[in-house]
Amino acid sequence: MATLILIKHATPVKDPDRPSHEWELSEEGRTQAIRLAKRLQESRIAIDLVFTSGEPKAEETGQVIAAEFDRPMRVVNELAEHDRSNVPVMPTREFISSVAQFFKEPGRLVLGAETARDAKARITRAIEQIMTANPAKNVAVVSHGTVISLFAAEMVKEDPFHLWRGMGLPSYIVIDWDQRKAIQIVHRLSQEN
Repeated sequence: MATLILIKHATPVKDPDRPSHEWELSEEGRTQAIRLAKRLQESRIAIDLVFTSGEPKAEETGQVIAAEFDRPMRVVNELAEHDRSNVPVMPTREFISSVAQFFKEPGRLVLGAETARDAKARITRAIEQIMTANPAKNVAVVSHGTVISLFAAEMVKEDPFHLWRGMGLPSYIVIDWDQRKAIQIVHRLSQEN
């Protein structure tokens, strides 16, 4: 059985002077990434390969996981977050409202430079290519909340906005790839792990 582990990156340093796709992990994020890797190992989740988006916060999270599992890691730029490169840092309430609209109107350019439909198609193609090229492997994909929610909502059987709202930094979803069905969802890691 092939397994896909979709991982939302750990906490970045929020720098209002830089676009979010350039943010790096915070010290707390590095600690979270280590806790996440240990939690995956304790849960007996096997990982053969690690793929990440090219965004620093995802790449750094992936590096920690790859190192803990002693597995190779590759960057796949198509695993990037929904393109919000033209969106300044927004107040939380305004951002959440904009993201809700983004999910509600997937064919309309609501937030950033990419529609929800286009972002979902992009990440779906990338994951399909990864899984096809690595049959019968357990693959970890470290990416971002919005695109993970777009991709996984049907398999999780949850509205993508509600899935996005529930995902902490970091969090993960384990999917039986052959069945295209979620078998485990961890929205938040507890502090003791």
